Amino acid sequence: MNPLLDPAILFFALGIAAGLLRSNLEIPAPLSRFLSLYLLMALGLKGGFALAESGFGGDVLAALAAAVALAVVVPALGWLVLRRILPPFDAAGVAATYGSVSAVTFIAAMHALEQQGTPAGGHMAAAMALMESPAIVLAVAMASALRGRAAGTALVMAGHGTAALRGAPQPNPVRGAVRDALTDGGTLLLLGALLVGLSTGESGARSMSLFTGDLFKGLLALFLLDMGLLTARHIGGLRGLPAALLLYGVLGPLAHAAIALVLAAWLGLAVPDATILMVLAASASYIAVPAVLRHAVPEARPALYIGLSLGLTFPFNLMVGIPLYTQAAGMVLGP
Repeated sequence: MNPLLDPAILFFALGIAAGLLRSNLEIPAPLSRFLSLYLLMALGLKGGFALAESGFGGDVLAALAAAVALAVVVPALGWLVLRRILPPFDAAGVAATYGSVSAVTFIAAMHALEQQGTPAGGHMAAAMALMESPAIVLAVAMASALRGRAAGTALVMAGHGTAALRGAPQPNPVRGAVRDALTDGGTLLLLGALLVGLSTGESGARSMSLFTGDLFKGLLALFLLDMGLLTARHIGGLRGLPAALLLYGVLGPLAHAAIALVLAAWLGLAVPDATILMVLAASASYIAVPAVLRHAVPEARPALYIGLSLGLTFPFNLMVGIPLYTQAAGMVLGP
């Protein structure tokens, strides 16, 4: 099946069209939240069942190590590029957004590979969870350093010197960011479901087959319809953004996916796992990271990091990126 003709992707396109046409079509917020939790739970269970069958081998550990490496490299590279076109706090916010991952893009990619008969390993759900938090912590630490530098400059200019700065009580926003990242409900549900699936194995897979099987396809389509409506509401936020930033919203994910592909080739990962690793590296968070940045880095403008990730990168990855990354992984790593 052509990935662009998958019903779930077509419903996403329908949602964008309905939003741009200002239709009164909408998915109630409680239902949208339920769908999000269901998809994370079902995906975690499927990953756990698959992992119980395959076990923990060298390929699993290699994929998880690659995920952790990308979780640090991607936001660091993003910061080096973005600080040249944005103010420091905005650069940190956008870098964190693109250094983290999109659970919906991940779910869509896993579904696409299953539809093609080449599913990725269940451990990739754990890889996604590992990649979500480091960028948040790095961004908050970076913002804390920027504030400290600004405060030190202000005290020196006021004639108080650096001793006053050392004597003043300093808050620790990094600790709060770590706590928020580790206790995020979606991440906890995904990892918890993964452990449940791993613990129950084949018997659990049989008892939950309806929950994780055909039901998943229909509810994913309904959720992507809602995501299309949400995307349409944020497309307007792209107006007025610097051209260089818009370019980053497309070229950045492509570059991150290329880094993931090189790493996957070096580690000898299987094509499906490499594809998902590329999707994760190329995706950008628009839920978990913005929720933390709003209170931990209020200096960063949400219109930049949410508008860019949700209005541009998310639809690009969903409709163009996933097929592209799948093809690239097959060409480089395939037989």
